Amino acid sequence: MEQTRILNVILGFPSYNMQAETEILIIGGGLAGLTAALHLNKLGLNVTLIEKDSYPRHKVCGEYISNEVLPYFEWLGLDIKNLAPTFITDLLFTSNLGKSIQTKLPLGGLGLSRYTIDHYLYSELIRRKVNIVQDCVIEINFANNQFTVAAANHSFVAAYVIGAYGKRSAIDIKLNRSFINNQSPYLAVKAHYKANFPNNLVSLHNFEGGYCGVSKVENDRLNICYLANYERFKKHKNPLAFQENVLYKNRYLRAIFESATSLFDAPLTIAQISFESKEPVYNHILMIGDTAGLIHPLCGNGMAMAIHAAKIASALLYQRIEGQISARAALEESYTAHWNREFKSRLKMGRMLSSLLRNTNVESLAINALIKMPFLLHKIIKQTHGKPITISL
Repeated sequence: MEQTRILNVILGFPSYNMQAETEILIIGGGLAGLTAALHLNKLGLNVTLIEKDSYPRHKVCGEYISNEVLPYFEWLGLDIKNLAPTFITDLLFTSNLGKSIQTKLPLGGLGLSRYTIDHYLYSELIRRKVNIVQDCVIEINFANNQFTVAAANHSFVAAYVIGAYGKRSAIDIKLNRSFINNQSPYLAVKAHYKANFPNNLVSLHNFEGGYCGVSKVENDRLNICYLANYERFKKHKNPLAFQENVLYKNRYLRAIFESATSLFDAPLTIAQISFESKEPVYNHILMIGDTAGLIHPLCGNGMAMAIHAAKIASALLYQRIEGQISARAALEESYTAHWNREFKSRLKMGRMLSSLLRNTNVESLAINALIKMPFLLHKIIKQTHGKPITISL
């Protein structure tokens, strides 16, 4: 412990009377971080989760979760059906030109707000007596085969660190991750509404410069979340003006908005959204969820992918601690390989679809092709969704 205190002084960390030690430290309590903490705790590992915000809270998110997570949640001892989600079976896609196509989802999914599911997972961690610290991490250092992590009010020493702190953070600046210095062209807007909309449907609507997802969540609330080009968005005075001048050009979106009553005082917005590639492992930190790579809305499955990444990282960490993986380097190589195998092609597909649909002429040709050959849409959906997540230890 004294060596750690001296190391902190050398690294310029704040001096604390108490320095917490943990086997695994998870930075960030979003969907991926909470899931990883539950998994590691179930395996009997010493885990601490640090999160800067309190629960429950709303987050900008499409709030559709593929049923591929259900076997994994069952293994974790979770029953999210008790949260009264909507059960989604169909996908509707509409173009800015007024064309549409609807199809069955291969696995189906659930509509569940982040306000509800994140709070449920957090409450489960509290019930299972997992250590959760509310604080803001300001620096992460790795030396002598261990991490020393400084937060505003605490410091930690950990053998392993999982990064689950979201799309972009001051931590990324401290770590000097390459993507953080590039301009991010997108902004996202989300709100809940009261509206007449089919419970079993998730719809994705293309508009000039962006995409909008619409689906029901629990308590008969309609979640509308869209991604827009920031330069186009800022030309309008506020989200309502952008909505009326840009989104309404898609007649399906116009009909939805004009019949809906907002349940939020104001929409939630986040800027600086980038879909550039990130590293699954950086400075020996295992990155999960959006911290490892932001999932494009056209993949339509970000929540399940975040949960799956948490499962992969947790299972491999357990193997490393149990000696089934020989060294840290082998752990990092294995996680990178697993992450690329599960997610790289999905993210690539999302970026490719985005590029195609930004071109009006290509969009028209693509929609016409899908209408004539609906099996192509099934192939695309399968490219952006995974198989049911199972456990083998």
